[in-house]
Amino acid sequence: MSEPELDIIVYGASGFVGKLLAEYLVKNSPAGIKIGLGGRSIEKLAAVRATLGAAATELPLVIADADDPTALKVLATRTRVVATTVGPYAKYGHALAHACAAAGTDYVDLTGEVLFHRDSIDANHDLAVSTGARIVHSCGFDSIPSDLGVHVLHKLVQADDAGEMTDTTLVVTSLRGGISGGTIDSLRNQIDVSKDDARLRKLAASPYSLSPDREREPDLGRQSDVTVVDGRKISPSLKGWKAPFFMASYNTRVVRRSNALRDWSYGKKFKYSEVMSVGSSVISPVVAGGVALGLGALIAGLALPPTRFLLDKVLPAPGEGPSEDAQKKGHFTLDVFTVTTTGARYRSRVRAQGDPGYSATAVMLGESALSLAVDSAELPAGTSLPDAAGVLTPATALGDVLVERLRSAGFEVSAKKL
Repeated sequence: MSEPELDIIVYGASGFVGKLLAEYLVKNSPAGIKIGLGGRSIEKLAAVRATLGAAATELPLVIADADDPTALKVLATRTRVVATTVGPYAKYGHALAHACAAAGTDYVDLTGEVLFHRDSIDANHDLAVSTGARIVHSCGFDSIPSDLGVHVLHKLVQADDAGEMTDTTLVVTSLRGGISGGTIDSLRNQIDVSKDDARLRKLAASPYSLSPDREREPDLGRQSDVTVVDGRKISPSLKGWKAPFFMASYNTRVVRRSNALRDWSYGKKFKYSEVMSVGSSVISPVVAGGVALGLGALIAGLALPPTRFLLDKVLPAPGEGPSEDAQKKGHFTLDVFTVTTTGARYRSRVRAQGDPGYSATAVMLGESALSLAVDSAELPAGTSLPDAAGVLTPATALGDVLVERLRSAGFEVSAKKL
């Protein structure tokens, strides 16, 4: 096969996050990296290109509809990496991920959809292994901070010869950002797909729904994603009760997949959960409980037509996003705590400026694509697969390369012994 003419195609470049990604890559890609803008409307792509400055005037425009397998096959063969922002991925992502797996083209996306991710594993993993493609889902706020936060913890625990990780909890210490319309739409879609199918509901609820081998997963008892916990049970230094984190039901499964792909090297007793801080006052248990009830009410409301109609009036729509000023004021700090089989305690931190679901996500997705396009030779073979191809996770596909790229982009990704 001839060498692809492009290094990265941004698919969905005319969407809100797609445009942010295109802007980031145009400004931050090394000299010589060839970028294309992909989507279904040449007029909209041309309009985006016109806003990207003089350096972007010659960027190729690649036309392909999300439900046109032939056009997507052509798109995949023209580039080394596809970075797609077009969701919900259960509606618009299957054909593109499959085209990349078949072509041997690396792929990154922003999905936070358990059922889509599971379907992609089943449809594309073996094919991608055979072609050498790295299909890397969830390269935004879902689920890079979670996956890399545990990754750097694991490396430090290994370096200290401190045993294996056991109870591990991500705590959202601080967070400021807008609610993503795309995330809400993905939640709607998953509810619609699974509400009349008990098998899919059970699969989505399984803590090991993304595992490469669910039969080999350890039985660690109940692992709930909707939990209210006293911070002192996570680490003696933590004050106040912690509420459920709304992204936990997805991120936790990605992290567990990383552990399994690494032959459970995090630990056979590795238990992982995610919560968020609601302050440390005496009323924190009440606030945390209220957050838990609110999350349950949102999901129930989206599942029922009358309440969904009302919620759709107030929730952001796909393709919408905050102003540039609001994005700059956004930020996040996520701390991951673990205790090892030797009793040692560690904490990692992933922190960045910028709206988590928009500007910061554009950095994470952009640096993931550049890791594949620029640093392919340095990427880890850190999976149980012989050649590190297949449907992977950010930690197993990109690992330390992405950690260093994010640090260079202004992120903190650190780990220390407590």
